[in-house]
Amino acid sequence: MILNMGPQHPSTHGVLRLLLEIDGETVVKLIPDIGFLHTGIEKTCEAKFYQQVVPLTDRIDYLCPMTNNLCYVLAVEKLLGIEPPPRAQFIRVLLNELTRIASHLVWLGTHALDIGAMTVFLYCFREREEILRLFEDVSGQRMMTSYFRVGGLSLDPPLDFFPRVKKFAKIFPERVDEYEGLLTGNPIWINRLKRVAHLSAEDAIALGVSGPSLRGSGVDWDLRRDMPYSGYDKFKFKVPVSQDGDVWARYICRIQELRESIGMVGQALDGMPEGSVKVDAPKVVLPDREKMKTQMEALIYHFKIVTEGFTVPAGEVYQAIESPRGEMGYYVCSDGTAKPYRVHMRSPSYVNLQALENMCVGRLLADVVAAIGSIDIVLGEIDR
Repeated sequence: MILNMGPQHPSTHGVLRLLLEIDGETVVKLIPDIGFLHTGIEKTCEAKFYQQVVPLTDRIDYLCPMTNNLCYVLAVEKLLGIEPPPRAQFIRVLLNELTRIASHLVWLGTHALDIGAMTVFLYCFREREEILRLFEDVSGQRMMTSYFRVGGLSLDPPLDFFPRVKKFAKIFPERVDEYEGLLTGNPIWINRLKRVAHLSAEDAIALGVSGPSLRGSGVDWDLRRDMPYSGYDKFKFKVPVSQDGDVWARYICRIQELRESIGMVGQALDGMPEGSVKVDAPKVVLPDREKMKTQMEALIYHFKIVTEGFTVPAGEVYQAIESPRGEMGYYVCSDGTAKPYRVHMRSPSYVNLQALENMCVGRLLADVVAAIGSIDIVLGEIDR
C-alpha cells in the first residue's frame, strides 16, 4: 500500500510529506517530499548589502537563529580578514550555547509529544521561555534576533543581562533532572526508543549525517572542538557520543549536550573579558551613536555604510560551525562589491533527512514517527 504521511501531520513537524510504501505495518520504502516551505532566501541574499543578509539568516533555521547569524558573519569576517575582540567572541559563545539549549528543548518537547508524553513538552517550553526572555533583553527580539554583526555585536548587553543568565544557569541542571525523571527510566519511553531506527557509523558517514545524529552512531566529531571558531578552544566541554545508533542514543546525546552547554554558559560568564564588542574597522562597523552625534567623520562613515554598504574583497569562503542539528556551513562568494555574489547554506537538516529511509525500512509505521523526531529536522532549513 502507498501511504501519504503529512505534510499536515504533527509528527512530520508541519511541512514534511513522506511517501510511504508499506506491507501491513512494515515500511518497505520511504521517499521524503520537501519544498512546502521554500522561501528563496539564498537568491534574496544577492540583492542585499552584506549586513542586510543577517536578518535573512535568522529565518533559515528559526529554532537557532543566532547560530545562523554567527556562521554567516564568521564567513564574511574571514573574507574581510578581521576578527572581533575577545569580549564579542565570548558573548557569541554564550548566546550560541543558550540557543543550542533552546533548540534542544523544542526538540525534546515535540519528540516526547509525538510519542505520547505531554508533560515534558510543557516543562521544556517553560525553560525555553526563560531563554527567549534573555534574547529579548539583549536584542529586543525573542526569536529573530539579528544581534550579531560583521565585526562583533550590535551593542553591549544591558546591565541586568549577565546576572539573569547566571540565575538561569544555576537552576537549569535541576530542570534537566526533571526531564530525565519523567523519561529516561520510563518503560514505555524505553520501548519506543531502544533498538529503533538504527543507523550505523558507516552509513551515517556515507550519507553525510552530522551533529547528535552522527555522534549517536558512535562517530566522535564536533566542530566546536575539532575545528574551533569564535574562541571555543578556550572552553572545556565533553562531546557526548553513543555507540548504539538508535533513537535512544540520539536522545541521550542531546540530553547530555544540554548539560554540557549550560556548563559552557557558566564558563563564559566566569571568564568574560572586558573591552569593546566591535572590531576597530570604521569602514565596516557602524560607529557608536554618541560618536555619530559629536564627530563629523563618524557621521560620514555611518551614512556611507547605511546607504552604500561596505565592500568585501573578491574571493570565496566556506565557514562551518556546529549547530544544534549538525554541520551548518555558509559558502559566501564576493565579486568585490557591497553585495554578495552568492550565498549558499549547507544545512544539516537537509543532509540528515537522507538517512530517514535507511533508518525506517523494515521497521513499523509507528517507528517512523520516532525516527523523524530523533533526527530533529527543521523544514525552514531544508527548503530555504
